[in-house]
Amino acid sequence: MQKVRNFIKTKRKELGLTQKDLAQKSGVGIRFIRDVEQGRDALRTDTLNKVLRLFGKTLGPVDL
Repeated sequence: MQKVRNFIKTKRKELGLTQKDLAQKSGVGIRFIRDVEQGRDALRTDTLNKVLRLFGKTLGPVDL
């Protein structure tokens, strides 16, 4: 989850977006963006994918 959090925060800043901007563009609440960036672990994957899709990414199963 740490990698996802860092990815979203870094990409948001690279694009010059505020947390509010990112929330609006991805169709999620600003509280969700704050929770992601602060490292909250219990997040809905469908909502997280809404944010990741803006950056051409999605969560999915990965072989270990």
